[in-house]
Amino acid sequence: MRRTRRSSPRLRIVPVLGLLAALLLPLGLTFAPAATAAPAAPGPVRIMPLGDSITGSPGCWRAVLWNRLLNSGYKDIDFVGTLPPQGCGQAHDGDNEGHGGELVTNVADQNLLPGRLAATRPDIVVMHFGTNDVWSSIAPDRILAAYTKLVSQMRASNPDMRILVAQLIPMNPASCAACAQRVVDFNARIPDWARATGTERSPITVVDQWTGFSTATDTYDGVHPNASGDDKIAARWFPALKAVLDAGVPQDPGDPGEPAACRARFRAVSTWQGGYQGEVTVTNTSASAASGWTATVVPADGARIGQVWNGTLTTAADGTATVTNAAWNGALAPGASATFGFVATAPATAGAPAATVTCTGKSSGA
Repeated sequence: MRRTRRSSPRLRIVPVLGLLAALLLPLGLTFAPAATAAPAAPGPVRIMPLGDSITGSPGCWRAVLWNRLLNSGYKDIDFVGTLPPQGCGQAHDGDNEGHGGELVTNVADQNLLPGRLAATRPDIVVMHFGTNDVWSSIAPDRILAAYTKLVSQMRASNPDMRILVAQLIPMNPASCAACAQRVVDFNARIPDWARATGTERSPITVVDQWTGFSTATDTYDGVHPNASGDDKIAARWFPALKAVLDAGVPQDPGDPGEPAACRARFRAVSTWQGGYQGEVTVTNTSASAASGWTATVVPADGARIGQVWNGTLTTAADGTATVTNAAWNGALAPGASATFGFVATAPATAGAPAATVTCTGKSSGA
């Protein structure tokens, strides 16, 4: 393991070697110091913004936070997630894991997080998650149990995971008079949960996003932040994230033969009544070459994939599609991409084409 922004003191061996040389020269013996390999340079610290629409649709607080980090000298960072950016009007690293409408309890119950972690391999998770659960009047005990399950999955992905968990921003939608107090009640439970769940190796930092945030002036609908709200959310994340980065984040450089880091992105090419054509781009995000890749595609709204090109298709009974590379597009240099296409059938009641996609890469050393 290695830490960013940390280095061990160098052992001062030159005087010792000089003394030994002086003692051995009269005997006609000489030696040279053993050559040492230069340590591998650490990669960027990978930060996953995790949550629902407040984080990802469009979640422009991420853009504000990204630029504040860069302007403060944190250049060696990488926001990661299986979802692409959604605008926000300023340049930033928009990768994220903010799925609009998701409940944290559903993500835990359906084991959706492990695939997303495998595709992005974060070192830090920044989580504002649970607004939809609170709105749905799910009991705090159940939400916190989902938090615990997600944390265990994060640590299975990376035992040294640093986790920042928000006390949720206030909520006061016109259609939910009870939501405002539910947020207060749930937030009050988070600090004790974090103390019980955090470990020395994988600490949990609670970030108060509630205090000082006004649904009247910092949201456009009583729930989702406007520009003022984005600034306030980023301002609360920044010192907590800065403290974690300054302390040094252990990173796993990967062992030979481990899966290469990989990112998959979906887009709908064309649609028609009862189906659509989709496309998935697989990118090798690791620092080493990949000799092959496997993508998992879970179509939304009951759609089923029936035909694939530029890959080999296997379909599970629940509709989950697994696509492996073709003979000619499996080898990917660092940063290189391959694309496969497919045709899906969809029920007449299905909405716009959507799919959750993840991937893994096979290391060239495997």
